[in-house]
Amino acid sequence: MPKRNWLFSFLVSVGVWQVSVPVMGQMLLPYTPQLNTEQLQQRGLEVAEEAAHLIRFQEHDLALARAKLATQLAPNEYQPWWILGTLYLIKQEVDLGVEALEKAVVLETEEAGIKFTLGNAYFQQGKYEAAATALEEGLKIKPDVPSAQFDLGNAYLKLAQMTEAIAIYQKAIDQQEDFWPAINNIGLINYEQGNIQGAIQKWQAAVEIDPEQAEPQLALGVAFYVQGQKEKGLELGEAALKLDSNYGKIKHLRDNLWGDKLVQDTQILLSTPRMRALMNELEEVES
Repeated sequence: MPKRNWLFSFLVSVGVWQVSVPVMGQMLLPYTPQLNTEQLQQRGLEVAEEAAHLIRFQEHDLALARAKLATQLAPNEYQPWWILGTLYLIKQEVDLGVEALEKAVVLETEEAGIKFTLGNAYFQQGKYEAAATALEEGLKIKPDVPSAQFDLGNAYLKLAQMTEAIAIYQKAIDQQEDFWPAINNIGLINYEQGNIQGAIQKWQAAVEIDPEQAEPQLALGVAFYVQGQKEKGLELGEAALKLDSNYGKIKHLRDNLWGDKLVQDTQILLSTPRMRALMNELEEVES
């Protein structure tokens, strides 16, 4: 659709319009130009683009208002719905995000990005089969996207399809060698399957890539501690919680896909006097 100077056309229309004003009790009503569908759609896309720019500057409330307007001006274009859905996800209004994204994907079935975003949203809703389906469809269109492969691996993990999860995580790593979250999550699966040494190798590789990440450090600490290397385990555990104290909370571990065996062993480490003292100290600092 060619871009039109809508604002210029609007000003011209207003300028040439002549209005008769009654002498008594006058109330001048503004002229409302008659815009055609093509003009409205073009303006809707322009407003959607403004919303996308605002997202980059983290002006999410302003972006949301423009995205809503864009869907009204151009309801049959997929871009405004995609942007609106993304904004709802940013604001953690997942159900509204899914609703908008489902409209976007109906309007444009061949846009992989919508399917990736929708798959992530379904995952947040706990709809893991729907998440996997959307992500698989997106990857058929655009196969080499590590972040989407990672999300699909997470969906497979929640569906207990561990072989498939490891395979797709490995594809993400093949695309991006330093993608530590995928390496980390293979370690999570290894640990649940009883392959402790394999898990340790993965977590060590993740820490080597990014030493400032708490998750693989805590996992390593747990693995070493339960294997008898208690001092090493405690040191790693302390370092991890100092980086991110949220990893001392079981719910946070579950949210990050830690399995039953690893959570149980983590509780052993966290229940030691040294780790309890550190967690109390960190809680006091944060409060």
